Amino acid sequence: LVNASRGPGEWQSYDIIFTAPKFNEDGTVASPAYVTALHNGVLIQNHFELLGQTAWDSPPEYKAHADREAFSIQFHGNPVRFRNIWVRDLMPQE
Repeated sequence: LVNASRGPGEWQSYDIIFTAPKFNEDGTVASPAYVTALHNGVLIQNHFELLGQTAWDSPPEYKAHADREAFSIQFHGNPVRFRNIWVRDLMPQE
């Protein structure tokens, strides 16, 4: 294992590849969401299956939603800054 973090006060980078869930017409899950994450270029999650939307007071669950929605960035009261946030569509390879 390795600590991929840079020192205090240095910018950290994250590359997050998100595969959205797919829903059947009746709202059931056809395929779950997945996330791959790199922290400062080091793979930390590889095609990790998500169990649905999370909340602090309940277990994760899927609720059918549109194919594209907004996202938000969360913090927990500590000083944090964000910069150079890019969102791109990635097309599946054939």
